[in-house]
Amino acid sequence: MNDAPTTNTLPEARLRPRGSNQGGMRQFNERVVLQAIRLQGSCSKAEIARHTHLTAQTVQLIIARLEADELVRKLAPVRGKVGQPSVPMALNPDGAFSIGVKIGRRNMDMLLVDFTGQVRQRLGLDYAFPDPDKLFREIDARLKQLRKTLKPELRERLCGIGLAAPLSLGGWNELLGVAPELAEKWNRIDLRERTAALGAAAGLPVEFVKDTAAACVAELVAGRGRSMRSFLYMFVDTFIGGGLVLDSHLIGGATGNAGAVGSLPLGLSSCAAKAPQQLLNVASLWALEAQYAAAGLATDAWQDKRALAEPWLPSTRVWLGKASSAIALATNSAACLLDVEGVILDGSFGRELLAALMSELEIALQRYNWEGASRPLVLSGTIGSDARAIGGALLPLHANFAPDRDLFLKIDKLDRETR
Repeated sequence: MNDAPTTNTLPEARLRPRGSNQGGMRQFNERVVLQAIRLQGSCSKAEIARHTHLTAQTVQLIIARLEADELVRKLAPVRGKVGQPSVPMALNPDGAFSIGVKIGRRNMDMLLVDFTGQVRQRLGLDYAFPDPDKLFREIDARLKQLRKTLKPELRERLCGIGLAAPLSLGGWNELLGVAPELAEKWNRIDLRERTAALGAAAGLPVEFVKDTAAACVAELVAGRGRSMRSFLYMFVDTFIGGGLVLDSHLIGGATGNAGAVGSLPLGLSSCAAKAPQQLLNVASLWALEAQYAAAGLATDAWQDKRALAEPWLPSTRVWLGKASSAIALATNSAACLLDVEGVILDGSFGRELLAALMSELEIALQRYNWEGASRPLVLSGTIGSDARAIGGALLPLHANFAPDRDLFLKIDKLDRETR
């Protein structure tokens, strides 16, 4: 978007609370200051004025209000420079809280996240495959349990819940060996309606987002995506999925399913009777688990260093070869179609396996002809298995305290648009 950060000459309408009448919404200038502090980690009032292009007097007034609301706090003075010591301002971790819920095909994660984005508490639930009625009852009970971990005076600072889940939990049931009646039960559910009912019971606003899009949000706001304007994000889990960011905007698409890389075909259709395999058929963790099971090995070795040790290593190598080739094809297609600056790859597996996949992917990318297209930078994600729940939790925090969902996510954008 083309909106510039507010200055003393902006129309008064730009200074009003935006997007909601809910408690906790901040005026635009206050949100700009909060976002500048969040991006920098901590900074003095003079630095805030420089980053936001607000006057020193305006910053002084805003900081006083934010301190009174306990959203920011003073750090120890920085001495050793000419003149008065500089006093950095930082976000107060107890200033606000949100809850992120990730519904997966194998487990549910629930995180309590503070104002700085740090995880304070976590609850989880493992299952072979969830029954929706039982699962939502468990989520409701755990939400009540999680709220009780906060001191009574802090519970009022919970600003919302972000729920992240696959859009098609009932899909691909044959691959996973899910009972057809259970899969059909999920197919009949409107997840957005169930999410709204969950929020009504909890007395908190709730936002729903596709699970891999939520992971993309986490990387966009708190990871490598902060320095990259356009990128394709891929997350390897039971099924591989993804998200898409173009010009610092998370792209949802017509149905909220943009970046659904798992459904990308891996070849041309030769006849109507048999479609080519999809990316998820070879680059997902269920395929690696199938390799382990065929060798009579524990199927959860992808979680840690066992994946790259005997006797799992031969099976892992087979999966790495197929997965890297398939992800390279998806990367090449995205570069040709979207001209993205980069591709970020993450997953719920151990960091050792991620590093091995990145190494194999680099080799696979060299097999492609990049003439006529710019080869994107390919980077590993920084957040890992928690990305989906953290991304969900960031949505209500961002909605309540950021100047805009897209504005100021990049530091260079903040400086460039105000010149």
